Amino acid sequence: MTAAPALGAILLAGGRATRVDGASKPLFEVGGETLLRATCAAVLEAGARQIVVAGDVLDDALEVRWVREDPPFGGPAAGAVAAVESWSDETAPTWVFLLACDLPEVQAAVARLSEALPLLPDESDGACLADETSRPQWLIGIYRTRSLRRAASALPDRGQHATVRSLIDDLAITVLRAPAALTEDVDTWEDLAKARERVGHPTNPREETQ
Repeated sequence: MTAAPALGAILLAGGRATRVDGASKPLFEVGGETLLRATCAAVLEAGARQIVVAGDVLDDALEVRWVREDPPFGGPAAGAVAAVESWSDETAPTWVFLLACDLPEVQAAVARLSEALPLLPDESDGACLADETSRPQWLIGIYRTRSLRRAASALPDRGQHATVRSLIDDLAITVLRAPAALTEDVDTWEDLAKARERVGHPTNPREETQ
């Protein structure tokens, strides 16, 4: 029996969140837990032991490494580059989850990726989920770390304002079909209200910022 691959995680938590008036989406609570904590719990449960969060420190109690792209707000690709560069060749995990911290169904999404990992072809660089239109969701993925590092090193300006697709596009990625709920993120106040209603705790999230 072969040993399970060493797992890590890169969690992206440093965006401007303009569609929710600049509020910190990773700190939104759904089902009594912040999206950031839920994401950390999901990857820990999946076996990740090295977790890097790209963003400002939002929760001192979490046992994670915090990094920030320079200059800040360079976009998710720049955040991913800063995170993957925080590992040396000797300390990098073999596989890494790459996740945005705005997924209400993150536990199920991570479980779907974990189930697929041992089934990937040997030449695969990773896998990501697809939304209901079959569009790949690169930020709900698991990738071979050396492949992600190689792709990151090829981006100019350390990925500043580059698209996530430009980081992932040249990799051999398996796109996985998944229930629509697993790829639904929180981009707007309406998305947050919908996510809370789904778990039985409907609120008016706008009131929290007033």
